[in-house]
Amino acid sequence: MNVVVAGHLCLDIIPRWELGDLSSLIPGSLLKMEEITFSTGGAVSNTGITLKRLGFDPILMARLGADYVGDITRRILEDEGISTETIITSPDVSSSYTVVISPPNTDRLFLHHPGANDTFSAYDVRLSGLKPGLFHLGYPPLMRQLYTNNGRNLETIYRHAKEQGWITSLDLALPDPNSEAGKVDWHTILARVLPYADLFLPSLDEVLYMLEREKFVAVKNGGLPITTALLDCLSGKLLDFGATAIVLKLGDHGLYLRTGSDAGELLAESWNNRQLLSPVFKVQVKGTTGAGDASIAGFLAAVIRGADPEEAVTLATAVGACCVESLSATDGVPSIDAVRRRIDEGWPRVSPSIELGNWHSAHLGVFHGPRDKVG
Repeated sequence: MNVVVAGHLCLDIIPRWELGDLSSLIPGSLLKMEEITFSTGGAVSNTGITLKRLGFDPILMARLGADYVGDITRRILEDEGISTETIITSPDVSSSYTVVISPPNTDRLFLHHPGANDTFSAYDVRLSGLKPGLFHLGYPPLMRQLYTNNGRNLETIYRHAKEQGWITSLDLALPDPNSEAGKVDWHTILARVLPYADLFLPSLDEVLYMLEREKFVAVKNGGLPITTALLDCLSGKLLDFGATAIVLKLGDHGLYLRTGSDAGELLAESWNNRQLLSPVFKVQVKGTTGAGDASIAGFLAAVIRGADPEEAVTLATAVGACCVESLSATDGVPSIDAVRRRIDEGWPRVSPSIELGNWHSAHLGVFHGPRDKVG
């Protein structure tokens, strides 16, 4: 099956600090650093490379500039064995990059240039001539042409993909509240796009920010606990918008799945009317960069292989767990068979820390909600 990963792509430039903190950045001074690391970032890279490591051959669709940043980005992807022929080079814009300022014992600071990502549009998604399979796009809140004009470009991408017979998948990113993307009407955009997005895989924070701003603030400030009742309410709204399956990434709380009554028409009968919570696996966390994208890649891999819902959320959670065992967004991800072996050998999970109500644990350590109807 063809797997297309489209959307946001950038180069992360990460200087390694030897000594000092942000207070050491004094105008006119020289601060000694160690080596610099280059790594690709964004949904196209993180999800694409993870899918490659899991044993698939993703087709990447993104924009880069005709510059050294773009050259380095392509080289990293090609070193992973991924073709970059379907990535568009734009001579009139620069490639996107992020400089990660990460001194010891200090919160990271990001210097980001959106570059070519802001010019990516429906014209850059070229599915004609490809046998329909699974189409995934990530981070539209970081891509100007996809969130302006009430998301018409984003709607066009998904409507065309559905018309051509693709299973469609959408991931988000959390916009800066003070940015242009943070001030657009995301309720309207989601209502416009989700009727054409079969699989919707955002984080809980992203959905709360876009649909329930007061609850977003309350959760961030610790004034509102994350409960299964909250997840049920939010996912119900998203199903009403038209998506077939909702996957909410919950960070160290795990992964939540909710499907509608017609999910079986797209996937299999066992997907109809499901409500599952997959707790995280026990690991030694070294870094969380790319964990959400890795979980998405695991979920998409399971869907491609025809897994049932319990297996899909378990594989998604397991691939995310492998990711956080490394500082890199992708270096910790092994083959899909290696991930499944860890699961089969009894990889322990962390007990859920959210209020479960009358949910119960069942197959593979996944929790089933009261409205869950096993297919």
